[in-house]
Amino acid sequence: MSIPEKRIVEFINEHHVLTLATVVNDNPWCSNCFYTYLADENCFVFTSDDETKHAQDAALNPKVAGSVVLETSTVGKIQGIQFRGNMERPNETLRKKAKNAYLKRFPFAVLMKTSLWVLHLQYIKMTDNRLGFGKKLIWEKESR
Repeated sequence: MSIPEKRIVEFINEHHVLTLATVVNDNPWCSNCFYTYLADENCFVFTSDDETKHAQDAALNPKVAGSVVLETSTVGKIQGIQFRGNMERPNETLRKKAKNAYLKRFPFAVLMKTSLWVLHLQYIKMTDNRLGFGKKLIWEKESR
């Protein structure tokens, strides 16, 4: 499996909220989710109630997009990623690993009645102005 460049992975691991965008029947929707990242699986792990619009949308169309950003008003410090991938419930093997990682990062989630989801990344574009204005790092999953 192809893993994104180290700087992309480090940025993802430094943050914990992603914006998720779904679309069904030409109706886009976005939401925010706490996440953890499994580097060896190259996927985000998050929870969501089955009744949320984004969970219902993903059940109909698993192709999603999103972003993780650093909030700053200093142009030279701007960093963020935009991504696309496939959102699904993890298989049994991945579920155990994903659940343990998520609860380790967010122990309060043990009290929540939500479903576990994974977002397998297909494409990531990172903007990192610390490397030069408008510098982009691109990662794309290798085709088989």
